[in-house]
Amino acid sequence: MAAIALVLAGCASEPLRGTGDLGVVIERASGSVQVVETTGQKAISRIEGLGDLSHASLVYSRDGRYAYVFGRDGGLTKVDLLKGSIVNRVIQAGNSIGGAISQDGRWVAAQNYTPGGVKIFNADTLELVADIPATYGEQGARAKVVGLADAPGNRFVWSLFEAGEIWVADVTDPRTPKVDKFRNIGREPYDGLVTPNGRYYLAGLFGEDGLAMLDLWYPERGVKRVLDGYGKGTEKMPVYKMPHLRGWAVAGRYAYLPAIGRNEVLMLDMETWQEAGRIPVGGQPVFVMARPDGRQIWVNFAFPDNSHVDIIDAEARRVVKRLEPGKTVLHMEFTPRGEAVWISARDDNRVVVYDTVTFARKVELKAEAPSGIFFTSRAARTGF
Repeated sequence: MAAIALVLAGCASEPLRGTGDLGVVIERASGSVQVVETTGQKAISRIEGLGDLSHASLVYSRDGRYAYVFGRDGGLTKVDLLKGSIVNRVIQAGNSIGGAISQDGRWVAAQNYTPGGVKIFNADTLELVADIPATYGEQGARAKVVGLADAPGNRFVWSLFEAGEIWVADVTDPRTPKVDKFRNIGREPYDGLVTPNGRYYLAGLFGEDGLAMLDLWYPERGVKRVLDGYGKGTEKMPVYKMPHLRGWAVAGRYAYLPAIGRNEVLMLDMETWQEAGRIPVGGQPVFVMARPDGRQIWVNFAFPDNSHVDIIDAEARRVVKRLEPGKTVLHMEFTPRGEAVWISARDDNRVVVYDTVTFARKVELKAEAPSGIFFTSRAARTGF
């Protein structure tokens, strides 16, 4: 009876809860993260000791309990959201900018700038199981790896910045991964995304106007060019911040994509793979993100226009609202069903939560130089 009483006392002090409404806010300046709850719109814990988070991103375990945080210092940190603590941490590279988790949730891959390549780890233990250097050319130089994403069939897909290549690795047996390489896909791929159905991989090109598209159902057909030369005949502006493609800006049959060095969002028809339109916006887009129902597209911007957010009505194909969440907006994240969006304002040390119907400010949360915001709903989505 005494033992039972102790167990019940422990349960009373730590009530059971799920992870479906949790998320993580990166505090880039202090090497810490906040675990937040979207239902109560509040922070529930703060975890320190994660190293350099100046370009941090993360992925989730299948159950949404653990976050795998990739730091700029090459750190890979496994965090327990329910306990609010670090489970394990390894320094796996000199400069890392992100990663992915396999379809079965068993393997975590890190994409690295220094040394260029991809490393694959056991998701439970963070044991290194494979090292795939991004070597290219006759001299065996190493390229920066960008655009790493998971794909169906326990595959990872990524791009090589300097090499202009896309690689696809089958990690069914991660200790001997099978890697297919697609060369001459375009100059300087800078980021990539997998479409929501897991079929297509799109790599944005920084060195030229256009994107490279690989059909993952039929990779033997090779890489095709889409939106080729979209800026032909116009002068490109200076680029102050590299845009991102990993915002899931796919709504219905259209993908909404940032134009490099232009104050435009490009519309790509994913049935014909032709340009479907251009939407003028108030700066150079960084993240272009669709609300879960696809009706709205939210856009944030590079310097000097990085203190506001434009909202595009997908039907009207124009900006219908401009918000000013604060200084240096870095990231946005919709709640799983899209009734609210959380926005980080780094230089105001706050996260602002907006109602996506009325555009009213609902809550402001204090955070130390917040950047990325990641909700556990990502755990169930391919390519995220």
